[in-house]
Amino acid sequence: MPPETRAARRPPAHAPLLPSLVVGLALAGPAAARGAEPAVSFVNDVVPTLTRAGCNAGSCHAKANGGRNGFQLSLFGFEPAEDYERLVLEGRGRRVFFADPDRSLLLLKASGRVPHGGGVRLARGSAGYATLREWVQQGAPSDVNSGPKLVELAMAPARATLRRKASLQLTATARFADGTVRDVTGLAVFESNDKAMAEVTAGGLVTASDLPGRVSVMVRYQGKVAVFDAAVPLGAAVTELPPAKNFVDAAVFANLKELGIPPSPVCDDGTFLRRVTLDVAGRLPTEAEAEAFLADRRPDKRDRWIEELLRGPDYADYFAGKWTALLKNRRDEASDLESNFAFHAWVRDSLLANKPYDQFVRELLAATGTVIGNPPVAWYKRVKQPKDQIEDVAQLFLGVRLQCTQCHHHPFERWTQDDYYALAAFFSRVGRKPSGVRGEDLIFHQRGAAVAVNIKTKKPVPPAALGDAVPPIPPGDDPRLRLADWMRKPDNPFFARAVVNRYWKHFFGRGLIEPEDDVRDTNPPSNPELLAALEKHFVASGFDLKELVRIITRSSAYQLSAAPNAHNAGDRQNFSRFYPRRLPAEVLLDALDQLAGTQTDFANLPPGTRAVALPDNSYNASSPFLRVFGRPEGASVCECERVQSPSLAQTLHLINAADVRGKLGHPAGRAQKLAADPRPAEAKVRELYRVAFAREPRPDEVRTAVAYLTEPRTTAAGKPVDPPTADRENLQDLLWALLTTKEFLFNH
Repeated sequence: MPPETRAARRPPAHAPLLPSLVVGLALAGPAAARGAEPAVSFVNDVVPTLTRAGCNAGSCHAKANGGRNGFQLSLFGFEPAEDYERLVLEGRGRRVFFADPDRSLLLLKASGRVPHGGGVRLARGSAGYATLREWVQQGAPSDVNSGPKLVELAMAPARATLRRKASLQLTATARFADGTVRDVTGLAVFESNDKAMAEVTAGGLVTASDLPGRVSVMVRYQGKVAVFDAAVPLGAAVTELPPAKNFVDAAVFANLKELGIPPSPVCDDGTFLRRVTLDVAGRLPTEAEAEAFLADRRPDKRDRWIEELLRGPDYADYFAGKWTALLKNRRDEASDLESNFAFHAWVRDSLLANKPYDQFVRELLAATGTVIGNPPVAWYKRVKQPKDQIEDVAQLFLGVRLQCTQCHHHPFERWTQDDYYALAAFFSRVGRKPSGVRGEDLIFHQRGAAVAVNIKTKKPVPPAALGDAVPPIPPGDDPRLRLADWMRKPDNPFFARAVVNRYWKHFFGRGLIEPEDDVRDTNPPSNPELLAALEKHFVASGFDLKELVRIITRSSAYQLSAAPNAHNAGDRQNFSRFYPRRLPAEVLLDALDQLAGTQTDFANLPPGTRAVALPDNSYNASSPFLRVFGRPEGASVCECERVQSPSLAQTLHLINAADVRGKLGHPAGRAQKLAADPRPAEAKVRELYRVAFAREPRPDEVRTAVAYLTEPRTTAAGKPVDPPTADRENLQDLLWALLTTKEFLFNH
């Protein structure tokens, strides 16, 4: 029975309501017939008004969070039929009062005239209040099944150049299936993607801050969204640019010229050597490597060093740790040891052999058999349910966050519940049975039709790939292979984009789309031309990950100095300079060992194994250093699990933790060896600076360090410390001083 019929036939809640219902229904028809007032649309007027007021947001009455005080609405109004039931029919119609609309509980609460936990949402006299009052006055009509359907939402203007501190009024226009076009600016919800760069009022007035760059404003009306993109130029003259070495530089520098943001110059050799070695190999360059590189006079020595790093095993070790954490290679019990080691080795060997990325993903998704025979099967040990599998695959390999669409329409995207279950259908035929190894399953394709059931509609949904239809899949074919085939298509709008954006963030500290795994129309890239060029190059290269690293690190954009100039200190998104970032926990521990001349031993691994080569999260428990500095546990596919922000615990750990003190004072460590070295103090200082920073110390640094090393030490009683002990303690202090500098703790 449609809501209109139920509203007319429902019995009175109590005697006083009966006259109001009769009056309300009597007015609804004749008033509209006389043309006195246009009918208020429940779908196109009332629900958007509630959405704009925040009534159906997750923190208020949205049923996604259980609602409040027994009143539930669908999240952002995506289910208007349910909302009508709850507003008009639920609780014997207690929320609307037709005889006197102003006394409707809906309006009394929203205007704050009776206690309301959400405060005043629609003040009396506001346009939203007037809309709801008129709707009640007209008898609370429903057009859920009869009203014109929204087809398109547009923003005007769609793009503009906005001066700093300037404002611009945006207009949202809706087009409906019956051909009508309507200004819905007063009903839509506006939101800036970077409030530090620009703020937008509820009425669509966007105002830029004094930060230059690119900013977007999203507008949402019902289930549709549109985006306004603005360039906010600094306006400085860009007369000198570093040499453009490839298409990356062409796109970055063209954007900087348009915005009027002069870039910093290219960094010096020592800075580049340390930066790229940390980013590609996850380690500091050795003293010998630093000496050789700084002495090299060949013009292409930077490109040569990049190739040297890509050929070495350290690259595979470092990126294997990155990928296995995202793929949840964690140890939950002792029996996981064998599978975790096998899976990590498979990822590492794939990277070392430069296996094409599309092949790597295909082997992972379609894995069958046992872990020992086929290590990528281990992924299915950690990610067992189809819903978890598609959510992880979508976020990690497609850059799309689908978690919310399991229950409702995506609030900022076009994805629906059916899109969610259509993707889940690809994993609906994954079978598993016990193998001969405790805790390990045999994964196989279970013959049959691939479908997933929408938990809301209870209808079966066949496989479909995020808006792309997939031909019928025979029962004998593994649907996961069809998904992998769709991913690798050259025109796939997600697959290549997701990984090039992820790698760009690895090397620049910020994605072209941020967060890096939230790729959607309402979260546009800061440099669309650059992202498109990277995608095209990656696909054309045959999904070559080493080539992706190569093209990024060879660019002048990557090699810019981190020191800001007079104009680009405020730039946070246009890559006019290198953005310094903290060393990851594993890299920092290895760097500490390299500087101190020590090593950290890990259980079940050969002596000398680097922290970046650890196969799973279990080693965090035995290493206070890795825990404090935020090595991830492999619990999610989000890079945000890795803690990169500084903390008091980290500072205290570097100051007085037993493991740090033990490394600095190790009997076979660097301080002990240098103390016994007959070379002059200046030579020892130069060695430490080459190891820590891959550069020669400045004259003032040499003078300060030498003065400290040669200063006599005395005991608490004032007695002189014997020279060998004094030398060793002075060197330990100098090592600690270098270790705690920002230059050491950051990649810059």
